[in-house]
Amino acid sequence: MKWTVFLLFSIASLNAQDFVTGQAARLEVGQRIWSDQYPSATERNLGSISGLAYANNTLFVTDANRVGGTPNNNRILLFGNVNSFIPTPHQELPVSNDRCPACVGSATVVLGQPDFFKTDLLRAAQNITVRTPLGVASNGRYTAVADADFNRVLVWRGIPVSTNQAADLVIGQSDFAGSAPGRANNRLRGPSGVWLDDKDGLWVADTGNSRVLYFGVPQNNGQNATLVLGQPDFNTNVQPQFGTVVLNVANNTLVNPMSVTTDGTRLFVADFGANRVLIWNSIPTTNQAPADTVIGQPNFISYLSNNSSALCASNGTDDNGNATYPDRCGATINFPRFALSDGKRLFISDSGNDRVLVFDRIPLLLNGASADAVLGQQGDTLNQSSESANPERLSASDSLRTPAALAYDGQNLYVADTFNRRVMVFTPGDFQLQLTSVRNAASLNIYAVGNVVVGGTITADDQLTITIAGKDYLYTVVKEDTIASIIDNFVSLINAGDGDPNVVAFPNQVLSAVLLTARTGGASGNDVTLAVTLSTNATETLTTSGANLSGGQDAARIGPFSLISIQNNTLDLETLSVPLDRPLPYELGGVQVYIDGWRAPIQSISPQAITVQISAAVADATSANAIIRVQHKDGTVKVSAPLAVLIIAENPGVFAQPGTDPRPAVAFHASSSATGTIAVDGSAKAGDVGSIVIGERTYSYTVQDGDDLAKIRDALIEIINAGDPEVTASVALPFTTIRLAAKVPGPTGNGISIRASVPEGASLLLTALNSELCCASTAGAPITNDDPAIPGEQITVYATGLGLLKGNPAPPQIAGQPYNGPVPTEPVEFVSALIGGKTARVISCGLKPDAVGIYEVILELNPDLPDNPFTNATIAQSFQVSNIFTIPVVNPKVAP
Repeated sequence: MKWTVFLLFSIASLNAQDFVTGQAARLEVGQRIWSDQYPSATERNLGSISGLAYANNTLFVTDANRVGGTPNNNRILLFGNVNSFIPTPHQELPVSNDRCPACVGSATVVLGQPDFFKTDLLRAAQNITVRTPLGVASNGRYTAVADADFNRVLVWRGIPVSTNQAADLVIGQSDFAGSAPGRANNRLRGPSGVWLDDKDGLWVADTGNSRVLYFGVPQNNGQNATLVLGQPDFNTNVQPQFGTVVLNVANNTLVNPMSVTTDGTRLFVADFGANRVLIWNSIPTTNQAPADTVIGQPNFISYLSNNSSALCASNGTDDNGNATYPDRCGATINFPRFALSDGKRLFISDSGNDRVLVFDRIPLLLNGASADAVLGQQGDTLNQSSESANPERLSASDSLRTPAALAYDGQNLYVADTFNRRVMVFTPGDFQLQLTSVRNAASLNIYAVGNVVVGGTITADDQLTITIAGKDYLYTVVKEDTIASIIDNFVSLINAGDGDPNVVAFPNQVLSAVLLTARTGGASGNDVTLAVTLSTNATETLTTSGANLSGGQDAARIGPFSLISIQNNTLDLETLSVPLDRPLPYELGGVQVYIDGWRAPIQSISPQAITVQISAAVADATSANAIIRVQHKDGTVKVSAPLAVLIIAENPGVFAQPGTDPRPAVAFHASSSATGTIAVDGSAKAGDVGSIVIGERTYSYTVQDGDDLAKIRDALIEIINAGDPEVTASVALPFTTIRLAAKVPGPTGNGISIRASVPEGASLLLTALNSELCCASTAGAPITNDDPAIPGEQITVYATGLGLLKGNPAPPQIAGQPYNGPVPTEPVEFVSALIGGKTARVISCGLKPDAVGIYEVILELNPDLPDNPFTNATIAQSFQVSNIFTIPVVNPKVAP
């Protein structure tokens, strides 16, 4: 069988090597997989972290926080030889059996604790102890840690090389035993941020004193600062206590600054309490020097968090005509914790909005500038890091929760993701994918649909109106009209010009209906309203399928072991494919696809789509990331910006022909023999007798101690197959069902009667779902308008995304390999089906033998279905419903 996968969405081409809104992290440090959030203290696992630094191929992480994150591990980790676990963006990754090759890093040194597993807090201040270390900085020649609760900064000469190595110097206290807070040129109160400039000068964000201090090159314990910013002198704090309604805010004041950094030319301060970042365009040299630029506020005297009415475009008006504004936008800030520049770009950790703002150019003399990109959220007005509203996004590969410090190594931006207990590594790509580019390869998109049935009698001049999302389509009946012409005229009205902005209309003359499909896939189509009105005394009728369109779902939620398609129309690729009845390669036409750093087997590439299979191993996660790597024939390599993939237990999609949804299914007649089914239900009670009658032949089984429904089913199958001359019996899954099929193919078997019975009062239930065998056809023949399905017939459709298989142990599901395990199989989550608005019996649903990632689903149509060349159908698992597909049905019992 030849499989072709079609895609409907495309890649958005943006500037190469820029960070883009919504991109995922490429790598993570600190957790086994993206969604673990495992609270621990080892050389690989992080707690709720705060500080980051990068220098000399070493990543520094302070494993503590002051925002209530747990655990608070009170230590500093050094990850040496970063190049050994952070591959370059274009690097080819090997084929690996690791669960998450993108989850990397093992610390080589721990400071503040005697080993990687200790997290002691209640220890006295010494040269080897810390209490809530929040900030860290290194330039390779010095390393500094803001030891907040001991009100000091510890300094090491060089980069520490051994676990629990003692600090060489202390700033903010006269000796290592001191820990009391103070306000002077040699005292500190809860410092949060430190920075070492290219001249080895030490800068400190003295948070509790609402100031920034400069100490010069660290040389002595208790060294005096030589410069103060944010206050008029070393002994003053003009700010009231944090949380006071009225603050003293200007271009030369600070309110609880969390970080201070420089790029060698400019100075940046995250002014946490005033919800802003201040920029000095040159390194200040005088006390209380004023800043030149403010980000997050329209001017230097404003300090409101998310000051959207002053910084954001209006998003409408309220009932009184007053302008309304979004909660946030790319220009607003809510409690910034870090600002960092590489000399060209500016990165801001906007912790209260759970995001990082990226400015492609440093805003100079432009107050209230808007960011060019947002990391950690899918838009600049969104915050999707809510435990109640979006639990699956809490630790997604593109999500942040209270990001703190930042570090940059020239290629990668490191983000301390505090509440997710990890370091996120963001890397620009050569090209970008739309946020919904990764989709179930069968369903592509799941559109909401609806209909309006037209009936009654024709009366000229009657006025009929269909209203779609508030827009009226009025048709005046003429005497020549028929029901069919009214339907056609409504379709023409709705599709006229550029068409209705919300739906596309189609005629269905068999159902006497106007069919409507949402233009936008997903759940948003369910919001499209539908209503009808008639003029007074009109004799025609209009009946809607509901007050809204329905059935729209998200095909970008991916079940494990799915075939997935990635839109890629910015790439000039060949069209190549591998049949799904043979092993898939890990590279095709120079294309590789990485899921969590694991190289995925590829089925096809084209200028429109790349189709791969995702591993069954992702079932332990709610998120993954995807990267496309392409090596062109001239040797050049391009990689995509990483894209998040949302993982759920199952999300079925049914393969269908190309076109506009609902699309005709890739469907086949299931049996050359007449078929029927017997359901085995109830409970097993010893002594109950179940009987199946085929023609005039009765086959009975008496329930034994220890039987369950499956044993009863199997016993009846064995009895029938031992001697019935006309019928064979077999197991049907997912329920305890017996499938009967005539031994002789063709119409000869049609009409063989079947019955089932149990004695009155029995706990066992046997139900014949058909009164006779039915609907012999040609097994494997496509269902078409010329060879339609018949009510009562069993048909076959093919799907992907149905998740893991049942079993103890479960049958092996090896990505990229044709399935050759035991049969029959069934998915963990049972499958149901609706065809023509009626329940269709699922006769079997399991991995198709000798095929990669394909589930073969055999469905028995309801015997009462009417004629309809576009009979709508879906399959479903739990709350996940497939794309709507259609099959032609002709009922031979209905008179023409």
